[in-house]
Amino acid sequence: MVSIISLWLPIVLSAVVVFFVSFLMHMVIKHHNSDFQKLPDEDRVMDDLRKANIPAGDYVFPYSKDDKERNTQEYKDKFKKGPVAIVTFFPAGQTGMGSSLALWFVYSLVVGVFAAYIAGHALPPGAPYLSVFRFAGATAFTSYSLALLHDSIWFKRNWTTTFKYMFDGLIYALFTGGVFGWLWPTM
Repeated sequence: MVSIISLWLPIVLSAVVVFFVSFLMHMVIKHHNSDFQKLPDEDRVMDDLRKANIPAGDYVFPYSKDDKERNTQEYKDKFKKGPVAIVTFFPAGQTGMGSSLALWFVYSLVVGVFAAYIAGHALPPGAPYLSVFRFAGATAFTSYSLALLHDSIWFKRNWTTTFKYMFDGLIYALFTGGVFGWLWPTM
């Protein structure tokens, strides 16, 4: 067994590497530029929504508070007529990404901690590179990727978008596994 404390360097370095790789994927390769589409008549829709003064948050429409309401004919008619959507409204005027980038880095640290925990309990000091790579990389992949399927299954997110983010997760996992394998303690 290898303690999490002794794996602080691969935890931190893998988070730094993932942070940099994600920057390259989103800002240089830009393969997520096609993930969203423009609303038809966007300006009018935005003007109408602005008039509603909707606070930041997650919304679904048509909305029902329970199964009883969801089974009414009125709700079924609204659903059939559409539009049907799940939307997240951001606070107006905020364009900075500082807090999101900080949270992404913290998230990558948490993934590293779980990779360290699982690999550290499964493998001894001096374990072969590929064994460490497998355990840390598989843990990182599950952390970065598998929960994304949930949004396509339940909330109808485009499967192509989900698979692109899962591909990102695979790349992050490969780098995480590589960092852990490289820096795994020998004794």
